[in-house]
Amino acid sequence: MSKRIKAVCFGEVLYDVFPDMERIGGAPLNVAVRLSSLGIDAEMISKVGVDSRGEELLNYLRTQGVETGNILKDENRETGAVDVKLSESGSASYTIKYPAAWDGIVATETIEQSVSRSDAFIFGSLICRDDISRKTLFNLIPKASYRVLDFNLRPPHYSKDLLAELIQHAEFIKFNDDELFEIAKMLGSEYNSLEQNLLFMAVKSNAETICVTKGRHGAVLMHDKKLYYNSGYQVKVKDTVGAGDSFLGTLLAKMLQGEKPQVALDTACAIGALVAAKEGANPVISEELLHRFMNPMDAKKGK
Repeated sequence: MSKRIKAVCFGEVLYDVFPDMERIGGAPLNVAVRLSSLGIDAEMISKVGVDSRGEELLNYLRTQGVETGNILKDENRETGAVDVKLSESGSASYTIKYPAAWDGIVATETIEQSVSRSDAFIFGSLICRDDISRKTLFNLIPKASYRVLDFNLRPPHYSKDLLAELIQHAEFIKFNDDELFEIAKMLGSEYNSLEQNLLFMAVKSNAETICVTKGRHGAVLMHDKKLYYNSGYQVKVKDTVGAGDSFLGTLLAKMLQGEKPQVALDTACAIGALVAAKEGANPVISEELLHRFMNPMDAKKGK
C-alpha cells in the first residue's frame, strides 16, 4: 500500500458574507477542501471563535474529510467574516473584518509535529496581518519540508518587506497575474511581460516551481526551469470566489501524486474554470464531470 500524502494548510478560516447569503471560505480552507477531494490527507491549522459559526465551520470541514484537530478556539474573538461584493462579471472584492479568531493562532506541540510530518505546508500573506499569527507562521516554516506560498494579496494587509521575506521560504509559489506584476515591480523589476517577470521572481526567490494564473486565459507554470502553458477553458462565470484556490489545490495534489506538469496544469485550469461556473468556493466536481468538460468529444463517442 502506497504512503498517503499529507498536506497542511495554515491560515484564515472565515465566512464570506454576500448581500443575500454567507458561505464558509478562506483561501487556505478552500485549498484544503480541494486537496481532500483529490485524495490528499488535508489538515487545516487555524482558529475559530466559540460561536455558532465556528462550530458550523468545523463540522463542514469534517464532512469534507479535512482534519480539524489543530483548529484552536478563541474565547475572546469571533470566527472570521469577510464582506464580499460581486461585480456584474462575477469578480469579487473583499472587506476583511479585524480582529478575528484566526489572527491569534499560537503554535502547540501537536501543530509543530503536524507541520514537520507533512509533505506540503501551504500558507499565504493575509495570515501575517496580525503579529501573533505571523510569528507562529515564521516559527513553523523551518519545520516544513516543502513549503507552498499562495499570496492572495488583500490590501492593505501586506508590505514589501513581508512579501520579500515570504518568497525566500517557499519551494512552490502561486501568483495571479496582477500579483506577479505588483510584487515583481515592488522588488525592482523593470520588465513588462509576464514571462520576464516570472523569471525575475524565480531568480529573486528559492522556488523551483512558480505558477501564475491568468483568469479565463489559463495559467503558466514554471517547474524545474521549464515553462508549461494552458490557455484556459470557456465557461459562463457565476462567481470567481475560490476558483484560484481550487486551481492551486488541484495543481498541488496532482504534482504531489507524481502527475506530469502539463497534465497537472491542464487539470487545475479545468477545475478552476468549473468552480468559476458554479456558485460558491467549493462545489463538488466529479471525475466524470471533469472528464466530460476536458474531453467533450469523448462523451459523444461514448467513452
